[in-house]
Amino acid sequence: MLKDALRSRKAHILIAVTVGLLAWQLWLTIAAPQKVANFAGSSEKVNILVVLPFEPERFHVQLMQTYGRVSGTQEKSVEVRGVKRADLTTVARPYWVTRVEPLQPGG
Repeated sequence: MLKDALRSRKAHILIAVTVGLLAWQLWLTIAAPQKVANFAGSSEKVNILVVLPFEPERFHVQLMQTYGRVSGTQEKSVEVRGVKRADLTTVARPYWVTRVEPLQPGG
């Protein structure tokens, strides 16, 4: 019975979709650290600028609020303060984040 199920077209589609989703998640995990700039200092929390390829919308701002305090937006970026260093790769993980860099003082 299992052999028959694995030979079906639906099973092939389900397996292909599952493999595709797993590959996508693996790619996001591998690409995230490369999007994070070097942060000087050793403080546990940092102020960051999350750069996007488009102007941020409410969704993007609300998502960034889960990692720190959003202090504003610029043309194509979101300013987030008080982000834990351990969360930097998690912030960079979504495909729509271009890079995560330190927020310049006065920025």
